[in-house]
Amino acid sequence: MAIEPRDSDLGHIGQVQFLTVAEVAAMMRVSKMTVYRLVHGGDLPAARVGRSFRVPKGAVEEYLRSAYFDAG
Repeated sequence: MAIEPRDSDLGHIGQVQFLTVAEVAAMMRVSKMTVYRLVHGGDLPAARVGRSFRVPKGAVEEYLRSAYFDAG
């Protein structure tokens, strides 16, 4: 389930809010290793900044929306 960056994100890259792996992990309530697996697996887009990754906040929100299902 790869999440592609939205055209609106690409057009205004200066306005995109990027999150660290630790921030994404806290937001998703998973481990940092899980976030790294999602990034390396292509399920969550990320930009490499030096030796770190930054994930667009919109991509995290979209991933969570697409992963949501009603169990009831």
